[in-house]
Amino acid sequence: MQHNILATMRSLKIIDGCMGTQVYALNPSDTGTTTVGCGVGEKILQHIHDHIKAQTLRTKSVHNLQPSMDAVVTAEGSFLPYGLPMTELLEPKIEPSMRSFDFVETLADVYRRTENCPQFEKSGMFLEQCAVFRGLADPKLFRRSLRSARQHAVDVHMKVVLASWLRYERREDELIGLSSMDCCGRNLECPKATLVPGYDPESVYDSCMCSSNCGSSCFYYGNEASVLVVDEVEVEECSTSSEEEDGDMSFCIGENEIRCRRFNMASLSRPFKTMLYGGFMESWREKINFSQNGFSAEVMRAAEIFSRTKRLDQFEPNLVLELLSLANRFCCKEMKSACDSYLASLVCDLENAVLLVEYGLEDNAYLLVAACLQVFLRELPSSMHCSAVTKLFCSPEGRDRLALVGHSSFMLYYFLSQIAMEEEMRSNTTVMLLERLVECAADGWEKQLAFHLLGVVMLERKEYKDAQHWFEAAVEAGHVYSSVGIARAKYKRGHTYSAYKLMNSLISDYKPVGWMYQERSLYCVGKEKMMDLISATELDPTLSFPYKYRAVSLLEDKKIEPAIAEINKIIGFKVSPDCLELRAWFLIAMEDYEGALRDVRAILTLDPNYMLFYGNMHGDHLVELLCPVVKQGCLADCWMELYERWSSVDDIGSLAVVHQMLAKDPGKSLLRFRQSLLLLRLNSQKAAMRSLRLARNHSTSDHERLVYEGWILYDTGHREEALAKAEESISIQRSFEAYFLKAYALADSVLDSESSTYVIHILEEALRCPSDGLRKGQALNNLGSVYVDCDKLDLAADCYMNALNIKHTRAHQGLARVYHLKNHRKAAYDEMTKLIEKARNNASAYEKRSEYCDRDMAKNDLSMATQLDPLRTYPYRYRAAVLMDDHKEAEAIAELTRAIDFRPDLQLLHLRAAFHDSIGDYVSTVRDCEAALCLDPNHAETIELCKNARERIKEQN
Repeated sequence: MQHNILATMRSLKIIDGCMGTQVYALNPSDTGTTTVGCGVGEKILQHIHDHIKAQTLRTKSVHNLQPSMDAVVTAEGSFLPYGLPMTELLEPKIEPSMRSFDFVETLADVYRRTENCPQFEKSGMFLEQCAVFRGLADPKLFRRSLRSARQHAVDVHMKVVLASWLRYERREDELIGLSSMDCCGRNLECPKATLVPGYDPESVYDSCMCSSNCGSSCFYYGNEASVLVVDEVEVEECSTSSEEEDGDMSFCIGENEIRCRRFNMASLSRPFKTMLYGGFMESWREKINFSQNGFSAEVMRAAEIFSRTKRLDQFEPNLVLELLSLANRFCCKEMKSACDSYLASLVCDLENAVLLVEYGLEDNAYLLVAACLQVFLRELPSSMHCSAVTKLFCSPEGRDRLALVGHSSFMLYYFLSQIAMEEEMRSNTTVMLLERLVECAADGWEKQLAFHLLGVVMLERKEYKDAQHWFEAAVEAGHVYSSVGIARAKYKRGHTYSAYKLMNSLISDYKPVGWMYQERSLYCVGKEKMMDLISATELDPTLSFPYKYRAVSLLEDKKIEPAIAEINKIIGFKVSPDCLELRAWFLIAMEDYEGALRDVRAILTLDPNYMLFYGNMHGDHLVELLCPVVKQGCLADCWMELYERWSSVDDIGSLAVVHQMLAKDPGKSLLRFRQSLLLLRLNSQKAAMRSLRLARNHSTSDHERLVYEGWILYDTGHREEALAKAEESISIQRSFEAYFLKAYALADSVLDSESSTYVIHILEEALRCPSDGLRKGQALNNLGSVYVDCDKLDLAADCYMNALNIKHTRAHQGLARVYHLKNHRKAAYDEMTKLIEKARNNASAYEKRSEYCDRDMAKNDLSMATQLDPLRTYPYRYRAAVLMDDHKEAEAIAELTRAIDFRPDLQLLHLRAAFHDSIGDYVSTVRDCEAALCLDPNHAETIELCKNARERIKEQN
């Protein structure tokens, strides 16, 4: 039931796409290392650049003075100021993550070691899982492992880093009005819970008692008054009582005499005890001169009070700071711990964290430094613009200072380097952080990753010799994929044949995978190059470079329509800015400016800062150039077009229309939300989350803002918190979106009949609220799905028919399911045929229609589904099952393996494990089960299969 509801309610296949490479020109600075006569080339390129600049300026001036069609036509050449793409300028991206030539074995090994390691080491193992999953397209796996790492964190440092990382994954720093010390409401990310030491994995999902703002905990050190209000009378009375109380000795500081009890002061530390009761002169003196130790009379008086009361809350923060220094100097562990905890509780913003961290580092105050570190991390990436923070994190001296306090770790610098690489991969800050990462790395996967990342950055910076060095270090540490980096660095340094030989030996020595052939294709020509690209696509159809190269090659042969058809193959199932850029380029060459404008708008939705044409023109500028030659409708026309494109499942076209509407009304949060839904359908979660954050920031009411915050929480794994946001929104004002969010979050669980009835009630409430046809059609579709699961087929059919009446095309699929359950198989097949005819993206429709026809027709439909979208796993599973029924076990396993090699999927791995089990290959069964459980540790059927296979292995042994 759960699967059926989720399949229709909202796409959960949230792949962090949009990470493809752009099409970059060979920079003039490259040519000096690879070709002769670079000076002439530089002059020519500079001349072309100056000419283009002049043309662009002239075009702008013409557009401003005379915005007529004639004026635009004269500027037509500016649409392609940098010419057409060229094959020799295309290169595949080297992934900045760990990759394996046998990913299934890697998953199985990580799972096995995680299960068998001691409890206190599990956090580190889950961090290794994070590194393994980082290279996958689905960010849910990475976040789940990150949550598990935080759940099993032992010390405060690990808790601070992992909780901050989890928060960063939601990019809450971009949410207007939220403090860095806000949390999601659970101990998992609570800034106060992270400062509590100890291992308690069961409590991390409990509700925290954290306040939503710092309030009186905030401390401003310096000339400003402390926010902490101290009762002066109480302090005065306490001090007076201390003076009036009989003491048996005094500390003299200047003219001040602080009366103390010798026993109480001696109990503070061994040094004080030795001084006051040992063989020193002070042990029999009533008055001890303490003036030469550099401490004030006030802090000595505070120490005396603490020796009796064991409390600090009566002191001002600046006095506690001095007391911390005294405690550190004289090894007063209890007093130091109290000062450390007290000061740590006051840190709440970047300004005082920068000031207080110096005291913490100087006096080795573990919790105070942890609290300051937490603020720095929760303020990322903006905190890195503070020179003091940058110096602390980036410099070797800063790392050494953090290490002395126990706050330098591979985990910390892995987090920091990931953020730095996202912000600006070529920056010096990124390099320095990666150098610190290398210093913290232990042998094994940590060194592999650190060396590889440094190699990737050096390659981006065109420092090819250093890049080769770090890639070689990564390979020596055991990371085979870094051989690609070695080959690329050699190629850039002019050693093409050496690069070719390296990749050739890699293909010979290991089981070939797609990226091996892709990389080797760079170093050969003609038919051999094309054969390697074909092999790369066959082994891994998700690699974009082969499609791009073939498309540009066809363009160079003046076959522009086949070129567009080639690039459309990958755009159909994996949308990325670089592939859309190529198609826009081709469409401009064909003078299809409307299609080009559509793609450029989609690019800017995926990446608002994307630079077109070898990285030389911002996408917004090309939109300005194309708009005058493409008919632009008013806002009402745009709504009509959006309705049509949404109904025809044209997600890219819908994105373009929404982008156009936002240009007219950039503060429209409803449009931003629609944009996020489309991006999720395109598996572009990173861009979808950005749109959701913008929707939240532009919301004009509290109830609307709460809905968008709920979706942000839901999409990052916080289901209960999302439900709470929906409830809060409804309590303020009933709205369609609040009820829809609530119904969706409730449906994300195994529903019994009572729960299903409640979800139906919530969806009916949603439909009673005002909304547009696009969303009401979706709600009707969801309601129909719940009715089907409750076996209320007639009610479900009514919902689907009503959805179709308002052009919710996907309702054909639900209606087909109803017909199928009523044993009207022909009607179900016809219904899916209607969806195929209407939908622009129809791979799923072919897949679903295969369930309603005979075996031969099903094979054809599934073959078409695989051709349109190789990432869909059901066709492989169906074909493998058919082969297994025909007793072709080896071919069945090979069919599944073909998909697993580029798409390690839970269901594929489970089915292959079952096939291995059926033929008695229990070792392979266990391996596949362990790999599947690494993807989902709670999959009951796989757990049972793995357990049985292990028992059979024991029996055989």
